[in-house]
This record gives sequence, C-alpha cells and structure tokens, in this order.
Amino acid sequence: MFGRNRLLVNVGCVIGFWNGFDLNLANTIAAEPDKIATSAESWPGWRGPNRDATTSPIPWPQSLQPEHFQKQWSVPLDRSYSGPIIVDQKVIVTETKDSKMERVIALDRETGKSVWTSEWEGSMKVPFFAASNGSWIRSTPITDGSKVYIGGMRDFFVCLDARSGEKIFDIDFTKRFGTELPGFGQVCSPLLDEDRIYIQSGGGLLCLNATSGETIWRSLVDSDAMYGSAFSSPIIATIQGVRQLVVQTRKALCGIEMETGKTLWSQNVEAFRGMNILTPTIWNECLFVSSYGGKTQLFAPTRNSDGAWSVSEKWSNKAEAYMSSPVVIGDYLYVHLKNQRAACFNLKTGEETWRTRPYGKYWSMITNGKQILALDETGKLFLINANPEKFDLVDTKEVSDQECWAHIAMAGNQVFIRDLAGISLWSW
Repeated sequence: MFGRNRLLVNVGCVIGFWNGFDLNLANTIAAEPDKIATSAESWPGWRGPNRDATTSPIPWPQSLQPEHFQKQWSVPLDRSYSGPIIVDQKVIVTETKDSKMERVIALDRETGKSVWTSEWEGSMKVPFFAASNGSWIRSTPITDGSKVYIGGMRDFFVCLDARSGEKIFDIDFTKRFGTELPGFGQVCSPLLDEDRIYIQSGGGLLCLNATSGETIWRSLVDSDAMYGSAFSSPIIATIQGVRQLVVQTRKALCGIEMETGKTLWSQNVEAFRGMNILTPTIWNECLFVSSYGGKTQLFAPTRNSDGAWSVSEKWSNKAEAYMSSPVVIGDYLYVHLKNQRAACFNLKTGEETWRTRPYGKYWSMITNGKQILALDETGKLFLINANPEKFDLVDTKEVSDQECWAHIAMAGNQVFIRDLAGISLWSW
C-alpha cells in the first residue's frame, strides 16, 4: 500500500455517489511519485492519503443543503484534537478519558458502533498560559491497514493491531532517551513509509522500525525542555531528484536523508516561541512556510554540482499563519491566517490575491482540486470554489455546536466531523 513508485488509484468504487460523474474518471487516476496508493474510500493518516488534504478529483455536489448533505450518525466521545482516520470499514478516533486515560476507538463507519477499544494511562497538564487549548491527546494516528500507530501526550508511542485493537508494542520516549515531558504534550502526527515510522518526539526527529518500534536513528535533537518536541508533522518530497523527509522544527525547515537522519539542508524560520505548526507544503520543489510571529515565505532548496545543498528565498510576505495547514490547487495556495482571515497566494510571485473578513480561529481544509471544504473551530462547514481571483463561498452549514479542532476527514461520499464532544458522519 505504501509503495515508492508511480501507482494507480482506483476510484470506481465511489462513482455511484455523484450525479453526473464522468465514467471515464472511474477507470484509474495516476498518483504522483512519492505518494501513497490508496482507494478513494480511505483516509489513513494526518491530512489524508498524501498528507496534503487532497482527495480524488471527483466532483462534489454544489450545496451543503439537506437534499445533498445529511448527518448519518453521531457518537459521543471525550475530548481529543486527533483527526479521525478511515480504513476498510472502520473509522478510528482517540479520546482522553476522565483526564486520565488515552484511548483509541475503532467504530464501524456505516453505523458508528464500537468495534474495539484500546487504552493506556497518559494524561498530563499543559502550561497555564495554554490551558485554554486543553490537556488532551493531540496526535493523529496513521495506519497501513494492518497496524495503527499513535502518539500519546506523554511522549508515549503505541502500535495496535488494526483488526482487534490489541497492543503490539509501546514506547515511552522519555525513558528511552532520558528526556523531559514536552510542555504542550506530544503533538506531531506520525508518518509511515514502508517499514519505517517518522515522528518529531523524544526531543527530536525519530525514525522507528514499524514492526518492532526499535530506534533506527534520532536527529534534530532539541534540548529545550520547556517546549520539547516540535509541533509540525513531516512529509516526504523529492527535491532535485533526491527523495527526502521534509521537517519543520520549532526553529527551522529541514531536508533529512531518510536512511540515516543526516541533515541535507536547513533554513531558519522565525516564529514566536517556536510556534512553527503548519505541515510543510511543497509546490514545484519549493516549500511554503508561514508562522506565528514570523512571516509567509517560499524557499527553494538546491543541490549544487558537488552535492552540497543551499536554500534560497523565492519570496516573502508579511502575512502570518498559525495552526491551519494550507491546500495547494495549481499555482495557488489557500490558507487560514492568524488574524482569522482566509487568503489566497500566487505561489509564483508571492502576491496575495484576496483576503476575507474574519472566519473563525482555525480551519481544517480538504480539496478535490476544484473546491475546498473548510471546517472552523465553531462547528461551521464552508464549501468554497477554488478561485484565485476572489473568495467564492458557495454554501455554509452548522455541523456541530461544539468546538472542532480536529482535522476534517473524507472518504468516498462520507465526511467525518470530530468535535470536542464526539464524532459525526455526514454524507453527500
């Protein structure tokens, strides 16, 4: 499932859900290199199959009204920031139970009924100045279909059997590396690539054996016990012909050799208290970053003839993002900013082509390449046409009366909304 070659994505299984869908799209869609081959019926990890919040290019309905978009079920849960993941007939979620136990729950995706539950003691308190943001599990799990991997707040990492929920192994990184608990808890969502797991935890960037949990290498070590491990989740990209891990630490954007953990290149990124939270975003072998207390920038890593790397800034903009990772459609990037406005950037020039009025403190977004679904923290869902010339809002819908900080997930015609009181399934 997690191959490195050019692979095909079968989308025929979902054609019945969309009126007017072109049957030619049902054959196969070629996925780009370095991306996961996955059915349109799965959402295996943070920001979906390819960690870029992009779904298959199947048209969505043009409305969020009841004739097009309805709630199928809801299940109460305790609080969590983890986004749901979807594999086979299960949706997998997390919760922090009674401020004491961290729990992973597999639900039947059609009915919401519990299939299995696994838990461990793992609660902790974040610093007082961040207490309003909550003291509950943050990392989004990832699965290859047979195993589920999840990071707990106390720098605790767990591997579960995806069919039964039985624990295969667990790791306490504070004991393994002699590190302090991260001040805000473990935040990074793990990345799975063939037989390796990559995660910013244990006071650095870790590469683990996906079968045993053994440490293969550890790099980018940060000794700052107050804030601990970085917040951003890594991606894989091929830049200048080199397949590499791209990681945003609390202070820098880095390219990492996947076999050894060696730093290929590094670029400092200014951020208040190291609040570099966005997932690295790649476009044309360039990398978009935007940070709280910093600015918005596009960097281009380059490998010289002698094999050495350098990084140049292509453009910068004074706009600041905070927690909401963007989506890229063509040569344009759509992002939610720290000042609560959404904006569109021309990636070629850095020009900001439009900016909205305030729309919530946080957005999680997904796109099919033509439209964007954006969920804000108040429980409002936005359907937006991807238009670089203007903010083209199609429809809105209240999908929860609770705060929604977990990332929206989509598989086939199903949209999963995780709020602080539970999870609900909506379908086109």
